[in-house]
Amino acid sequence: MSSPAHSVIVLDFETTGLSPNQGDRAIEIGAVKLENGVAVDRFQSLMNPGFRISGFIENYTGISNHMLANAPSCEEVMSEFSCWIQNSNLVAHNASFDQRFLDAELDRIQARYNGTFACSLLASRRLTQDAPSHKLGDLVRYHHIENDGVFHRALADAEVTASLWMVLLNTLQQQHQVSAPSFELIQKLSKTPKASVDNFLRKYAATQG
Repeated sequence: MSSPAHSVIVLDFETTGLSPNQGDRAIEIGAVKLENGVAVDRFQSLMNPGFRISGFIENYTGISNHMLANAPSCEEVMSEFSCWIQNSNLVAHNASFDQRFLDAELDRIQARYNGTFACSLLASRRLTQDAPSHKLGDLVRYHHIENDGVFHRALADAEVTASLWMVLLNTLQQQHQVSAPSFELIQKLSKTPKASVDNFLRKYAATQG
């Protein structure tokens, strides 16, 4: 059974480093819930990882040890977040990173979720191949996506990723005549070789008609 690509939860983590396998933890989660392409709810929270974060991460994210001192624990926040994302598919920019941290944090509290992930970065590489870069900030400028100039904070990044996701879905509609893309289509598209994208979407659009 297919699910609509316009109804998803777009999420972003800020973390203490690159790998939960090396002991890194989440320090902030931000997420936007889209229904039929409209933002209907948001989730944001800092979370205390239980240890001091490095000066590099403080400077990179703007999140200080002082801010985290009174934040709820990762376990408390992720318990609430795991309930919030049930029955929704998930989107993130460079999704493998966010999925690693989501899985690791939920494993710690023995929680699960029942959606699957799609990656706006991989989708962008297929649908906007002329973009000079597929980093989030560069794509925001390339597509003239409205933003408040804040990057590397979870909710701000989730907000612009949600806007980018809608730009990509609109590209499917306007350039490839795919009017109601399924989430599963985006997942397949993200694994399609770049040179084969037009042919893949032409065949898909033909089955829709």
